[in-house]
Amino acid sequence: MSEAEAMARRAADSPAMDKLARVGLVCRGVLYGLIGVLALQIAFGEGGREADKNGAISTVAELPFGAVILWIMVVGFAALTVWQACEAIFGSRRAKDRIESVSRVVVYAFICVALLTMLLSGESTSDDKASQDLTGKLLALPAGQVIVGAIGLGILALGVYWVRYGIKKEFRKQLRPMPPRAGSVMDRLGLAGYIARGVIAGLAGVFVIQAAITFDSDKAGGIDATLRAFADTPAGPWLLVVVALGVLLFAGYCLGEARWRRT
Repeated sequence: MSEAEAMARRAADSPAMDKLARVGLVCRGVLYGLIGVLALQIAFGEGGREADKNGAISTVAELPFGAVILWIMVVGFAALTVWQACEAIFGSRRAKDRIESVSRVVVYAFICVALLTMLLSGESTSDDKASQDLTGKLLALPAGQVIVGAIGLGILALGVYWVRYGIKKEFRKQLRPMPPRAGSVMDRLGLAGYIARGVIAGLAGVFVIQAAITFDSDKAGGIDATLRAFADTPAGPWLLVVVALGVLLFAGYCLGEARWRRT
């Protein structure tokens, strides 16, 4: 390892970075919590705002001292981005772990961009529109249907992976030893939360596959469109209520992770 790499590794392992990353995990929990609340409002016919990260960010922006909270979230998600980038570069040599870290880098970086866009311009773009625009551009490429179909299958596989991750309680490997009661609570939160995330991702993947098959980018959608689709099933809005509660439980898991995550 070169001197520059050693310095970067020490910076990533510093107490300051650890504290900032834990702030980021709290911010992640807040974001999921707001998405869950917005989804519940949609289920009960009271929601006009989209249940996605941009809807959550817009909700925060309207709060007293909302801009201050958003700047704290920028710092937190930036720290998560740097942390996961260091994990991808210096962490486990297993390809699976590196791929997971890289995917988190992309997600956290996009959230940082969304937060900064709201702070600097006061505007936000829905996940649904962003997904449809990107799908349309990909479909216009040579072999675009194949590319979009492969992405859809990848998202569907991610959903299956998250469900399995929750059922197998593999998230325990990321947590420090904790008191039995705390461990029991985290097990329940992680199980319900990851299953809910997996179900949402799986349905989102199905929509992307439909967009590829029909050559129609409007079939694709973000979290909001996927959540609303649960209300259109024979179970009606109650299925959306169950999924929204799962998202809220995952928000609780994120807050617990901020306390018990291994450094």
